[in-house]
Formats: sequence, structure tokens, C-alpha cells
Amino acid sequence: MAMTPVQASAATLAVCRLAPVIPVLVIDDAARAADLAAALVAGGLPALEVTLRTPAALPAIRAMAAVPGGMVGAGTLLTPDDVKRAVDAGARFGVAPGATDRLLSACEEAGLPLLPGAATVTEAMVLMERGYTTMKFFPAEASGGAAALKAIGAPIPQITFCPTGGVSLKNAPEYLSLPNVVCVGGSWVAPAGMVASGDWAGITRLAAEAAALGR
Repeated sequence: MAMTPVQASAATLAVCRLAPVIPVLVIDDAARAADLAAALVAGGLPALEVTLRTPAALPAIRAMAAVPGGMVGAGTLLTPDDVKRAVDAGARFGVAPGATDRLLSACEEAGLPLLPGAATVTEAMVLMERGYTTMKFFPAEASGGAAALKAIGAPIPQITFCPTGGVSLKNAPEYLSLPNVVCVGGSWVAPAGMVASGDWAGITRLAAEAAALGR
């Protein structure tokens, strides 16, 4: 069902409010996807971003979509074809490093809530003019970090951000303390080594630690 930009942005904000951290996942083995999702959800992180950077990404989204309590999304959406494939695989939200009219229109027509990327005030204003008020600040650390995002928030306080790119357990609290940040995105909660070894209990512990950042 199609969504207006305002509806889509409101739905995206609801996803971002589920937990203080959205795991950003690069998955090489779809066979481990369901266990990984279950471990993260058990730790208190229900919104999961699977980046479309590997051949295993779409099968992983399909597997994760069946995990109770989870909400799986597709990251690194670049084209309308990416949007179609993500929706067909079961993605319930999308994330993009930036934004183009074609990508935004494809998500709106597909009814896929999108977290579009913006790194400057102008990019944020263009998205706001279209109706988006929930955005991804990317690449966060390379774009000036929490200090830059705080400054951006001064003239456009009506925009809410999810910073990603260089965000870690160490600097996440600084971002989360900002009034214009609803959550952060990060990969530290699912280290490649733990995923490869099937250390699901360890990943649940990391997820719980991340989930506690919002308390």
C-alpha cells in the first residue's frame, strides 16, 4: 500500500523508537541469519538493518522476517530495483546512504518506510520539503560527529536523526544525548567473529548492553 512522504517518515520514526540502537548487519552466510536475529531481539534490539552488500543479504532478510519480535529492514538501498527486491524478501523498512527522487518515489509507491541519508543542512532541508522529518545522518563521524549534528539541529529542530557511520559503544551515548537523535545505527553489536563462531549468547549480551543505552 502506497504511503505519502509524511506517512512514511512517521512510520520510520516508529521503527527508530523501538530501541536506542539499530544493528547494521553485513551478512555473508544466510544460514546464520535467523539465529543472529533471534540473539539480537533477545537482547532488546528488534529493528535490524541488513545491508544489501552481499549475495546473502536477501536470503538473510527472508530468514529474519520470520523471527518473532523482530522487524527486519534493508540497508544500502540505492535504486528502485533494490526497493522491489527488499520488499519481496520481506523487508519492513529501508535505509539509504543518501536520497534521490527515484528512490524516494519507489519507496513511497511500495509502502516501504525509508530512513533516507543526509549529511548537510541543505540535504536535510530538501528532504524536509518533500515531507521527511526522520533521517539518517551519514557518515556521522566523518561528517563532524555529534558536535556537527548538534549544530545542524539548532536551525532545523523539527528533524530527527539516526546517526550511523563510525558510531560505537564508546561514542553512542554522546549522540543519544542530543535532542534531535532518536537512535543510532552500528555494527559493533554483531562482530563478524561472534557471528562466524555462532556465539549467540555473546551477541545477546552485546545487544542488551546497547539496549541499555536508552535508559
